[in-house]
Amino acid sequence: MKEKISRIVENFGNDAARLMDILSEVQSEYGCVSCEAVSAIAENLHISEVDVIQTRSFYHFFTEEQVGKYAVYLNNSVVSCMNGMSDVADEFQKQLGVKFGQKTADGLVSLHYTACIGMSDQEPAAIINDVVFTSLTRNKVAKLVADMRAGKAVNDMVTEFGDGNNANPIVRSMVKNNIMKTGPVVLDAYEVGLGLSKALGMDSKAVIKEVLDSGLRGRGGAGFPTGMKWEFCSREAGDHYVMCNADEGEPGTFKDRVLLTERASMVFEGMAIGAYAIGAKEGVLYLRREYKYMKALLENVLTEMRSENLLGNNILGKGFNFDIRVQFGAGAYVCGEESALIESAEGKRGEPRNRPPFPAQKGYKGKPTIVNNVETFCAAARILDRGAAWHKAIGTPESSGTKVLSISGDCNAPGVYELPWGMSISEMLTMVGASDVQAVQVAGPSGICLPPAQFDRKIALEDLPTGGSMIVIGNKRDLLKDVVLNFMEFFADESCGSCVTCRSFNMILKNSIEKVVEGHGITKDIDDMSAWSEILRKTTRCGLGQTSSNPITTTIKNFRPLYDARVKNVEYQSDFDMSKAVVESCAVVGRSAEIHE
Repeated sequence: MKEKISRIVENFGNDAARLMDILSEVQSEYGCVSCEAVSAIAENLHISEVDVIQTRSFYHFFTEEQVGKYAVYLNNSVVSCMNGMSDVADEFQKQLGVKFGQKTADGLVSLHYTACIGMSDQEPAAIINDVVFTSLTRNKVAKLVADMRAGKAVNDMVTEFGDGNNANPIVRSMVKNNIMKTGPVVLDAYEVGLGLSKALGMDSKAVIKEVLDSGLRGRGGAGFPTGMKWEFCSREAGDHYVMCNADEGEPGTFKDRVLLTERASMVFEGMAIGAYAIGAKEGVLYLRREYKYMKALLENVLTEMRSENLLGNNILGKGFNFDIRVQFGAGAYVCGEESALIESAEGKRGEPRNRPPFPAQKGYKGKPTIVNNVETFCAAARILDRGAAWHKAIGTPESSGTKVLSISGDCNAPGVYELPWGMSISEMLTMVGASDVQAVQVAGPSGICLPPAQFDRKIALEDLPTGGSMIVIGNKRDLLKDVVLNFMEFFADESCGSCVTCRSFNMILKNSIEKVVEGHGITKDIDDMSAWSEILRKTTRCGLGQTSSNPITTTIKNFRPLYDARVKNVEYQSDFDMSKAVVESCAVVGRSAEIHE
């Protein structure tokens, strides 16, 4: 083991900043990162074992104990549950004779639950040894278990392939794109290099102005003006970096998965344009571990772009040098926050940084860094090709361009839709064939749960901003049990724990909504949850804690009768008697047990 780990570390330049990659290789090789492996890694990197352990312990896909030869990670997020996840889980347990969280006695298979894996349009889905299996049924599970018992290679268990690049011989994935509607910005016909060529014929400041004039705002959900971020970063001295946030972890979101599959060169071109604008030479695509099945495709696209002189040295003969590497995460929702993403890319725990300084001032490796998401870089590439005025004319005055939506849940046509900003929720529901709708979860769990009375509202940054997740919830669902409780279990699990209030209140809120769902709540519990949510929102330092109580607060606001129907309108009466409780201890110390107010 020591010799093999030494070679793994050497492959990453003996660089402690590549610890994530090293841990990933060790996990794949041995099925865990054991104490012995930790020691070997620390010794080779000349860092403490604690530094290795703290990173290993933070991420879902790194384990201290050995997983099975076949490690099954079944998604248990809301949409998966809507589509029969419980039956699939039950069949896995029946076939293997073990529960989730356990491993078969022979070490062949281990069963694990995991959060949303970016497949909400084809659930239930699972990942087995980095290979994705979609639209699972009891029969499909039985076949998978039979294949595992027969020792079949996981890749050979895939017998049907998706569309587009999913069927590429270097991918061979059963994942489907489900592109239901294309728009003019990111999913229209695309020729690689046009935007970059035009950008390199301009002054870098002119490139930034073009992006500013286009009205492009970040497509990750926050909507910060992209050109402004680039401009702030360009003013800073020293080396600069470009990072693409492809850690698509918001439950119900999967549009970046499709863009990376079919528009990878567009993403990389947008990164190169951003690099030219700010004066960067290095870029990092930070990709969630759940999408590791794309690795060969992405590396192949990078190789092709280098051969076409669109990446590397002296790009298009303009004296501009820039290249990109792919960095995988390891299962941590909080790494979608840009500073946590940077920490992770540096080989550390994905804990958000205090701000200021902002990444544009002090980001990756302590240098000025722009962090934009997949869709934003795609849009930037198109804008440089077709011009700011063209982009500005699409959408609404405050939200220019298009938005790519991931629509799933109780609808006839789940999938990816590229739409001009400004469509109403009602129009969206008609488009996807959704009827008898109880609610729409806009922007994933961290967004807002919208009631029918508000379905005339617009999908736009000035009204309903979203990173892309749209979950349709039909009237047959128990909104509090099936949705809100699931979301709060997710946030309680995904909090990095750095902020005391986030660490504590998410768990308290999860327990409280569970109490209400089980019929043990009282009216005061609703008021308490609202009060605690406000404390949580005001006292945490990153977006997770600031929005993690939204499943509760927005449903209390918009669906209050559902809560009132489940709680008892009584005052809590405690039978606890402090005087009796301390009698024994008071006797020991010779003190009166009588309690005086």
